[in-house]
Amino acid sequence: QVQLVESGGGLVQAGGSLRLSCAASGRTFSNYAMGWFRQAPGKEREFVAAISWSGSTYYADSVKGRFTISRDNAKNMVYLQMNSLKPEDTAGYYCARTIVPYGVGGLSSPSKYNYWGQGTQVTVSS
Repeated sequence: QVQLVESGGGLVQAGGSLRLSCAASGRTFSNYAMGWFRQAPGKEREFVAAISWSGSTYYADSVKGRFTISRDNAKNMVYLQMNSLKPEDTAGYYCARTIVPYGVGGLSSPSKYNYWGQGTQVTVSS
């Protein structure tokens, strides 16, 4: 059973930065793509960023140039560096692992993921 645990959320002023971390259990972490999604109250869960097993990165247009996803396979960790935060970035942020290993397609779709963390709250004040 895979477990994902996010940390690093908090309250920050607009223009500030936060770094989210996601710790994953399991011996085959490096074989899977990982993604970050977010969900604000009353809204659907939306894609933020993903990183493939080979290190290719993908971003939602709304965060491109401000957020950076990375992974450390030796530590079973994935990170989301968030800079120039805006009030509209306020949401619960969730990391997720893909269903199949070595996949690179469709990483912006929640249906590609079957393991999810409990989420960490990010609140950006104006």
